[in-house]
Amino acid sequence: MESQLSTINQMFLIGSTGRNSGKTTLATALIEKFKKEFLIIALKITTIEHKDGKCPRGGDGCGVCTNIQDNFELIEEVSTSSNKDTSLLLKAGAEKVYWLKCLQSHLDEGMEYFMSVIPKNSLIICESNSLRNIIVPGSFVMIKNVGNNIAKKSASAVISKADFILENDFSNSIGDFVDKVVVDKENMNIKINSAM
Repeated sequence: MESQLSTINQMFLIGSTGRNSGKTTLATALIEKFKKEFLIIALKITTIEHKDGKCPRGGDGCGVCTNIQDNFELIEEVSTSSNKDTSLLLKAGAEKVYWLKCLQSHLDEGMEYFMSVIPKNSLIICESNSLRNIIVPGSFVMIKNVGNNIAKKSASAVISKADFILENDFSNSIGDFVDKVVVDKENMNIKINSAM
């Protein structure tokens, strides 16, 4: 089955076992590390099971995801002045930042569209668990919040595919990890250097 998946070597995919685990902190640190060498596009993905369904985070939610009109919606972030994750990614130095809101059943369609609108030589930093079901990135790291042992369903489905599981204790584990990330400039392949 793995061989049937699309490969995106220039993507660093960040998943997490739960909310507030450090995905955006890791993404912004990677952007800051590589922004002078590469054109970086950041992507945050929110998958939705059904139109007008429940908030993926539980509860009533804010309504942003549940009002999706089509099978997917790609929104470009243009503000660096809010505390939204996408705004923080743009502020960190990404060339462009997108939020892909997508029905789970149309994630491949949404990704195909995203890949068609970005420059081919981009380094992609992406936050998503579900995306690992349909693509093979250059590297996939799963962040585990050491203070919370309950994993989201989307994380449990892909954690076995992680190239690295980062146990975030909110000291300097993310900073230490970022030092291990390298990019092969020749083929834009982003990897974790375990020898470091």
